[in-house]
Amino acid sequence: MNMKILIAEDEPRLLAVLCDYFRSKGDLPFPAKDGAEALELAERGTYDGVLLDIMMPKTDGRVVCRALRKFSDVPIIFLTALSDEDDKLLGYELGADDYVTKPFSLAVLYAKISALVNRSRGNVLTGDQLTAGALRMVLSSQAVFVDGNAVALTPKEYSLLLCLMRNRNMVLSREQLLVKCWGYDYEGEARAVDTHIRRLRDKLGACAAMIKTVYKTGYKLEV
Repeated sequence: MNMKILIAEDEPRLLAVLCDYFRSKGDLPFPAKDGAEALELAERGTYDGVLLDIMMPKTDGRVVCRALRKFSDVPIIFLTALSDEDDKLLGYELGADDYVTKPFSLAVLYAKISALVNRSRGNVLTGDQLTAGALRMVLSSQAVFVDGNAVALTPKEYSLLLCLMRNRNMVLSREQLLVKCWGYDYEGEARAVDTHIRRLRDKLGACAAMIKTVYKTGYKLEV
């Protein structure tokens, strides 16, 4: 499945076990030893799913979940020793997708996050394609098609479209797009995103209207 999973857990041994398990499945885990580090990683990158311990030093899992939901609809599973119903209901209100109570089965946890990632992608075909209406991206070849016709994009335009597709219906600021799409090494101003968006719309033809401008904020791909 090749998932990128952010794993926030303050118990070193469990964090190592989780990372080793996901690597054994061919996925890419990003470990965070506390909530503050988890938030930093979340702001710097894009992930397919998040495993979030509730009781962590510096910043607990609930705070991290609330912060994540301000800019991402990434699937979130709480890892917790708390089994009280009120705690679970609060987590769902904050935007968590599911709970796994410690101790837990690694196989069950993996099945849950895989199912959530598949559902959130919604438009993933055979693990290699993203589609939204008449727009289709083939990830392995970095090809883009509109109504079956190939569209030639520059690497930056492709990265921008991929970021919008993976965060469909979520508003992303210009700064977030700069970081998520091109990384901190990109030296352009945030407004450079506007230029790339304009060129991308020109090339997408009938699908251009899917990229919405959110006044004074940024952009989203609306499906």
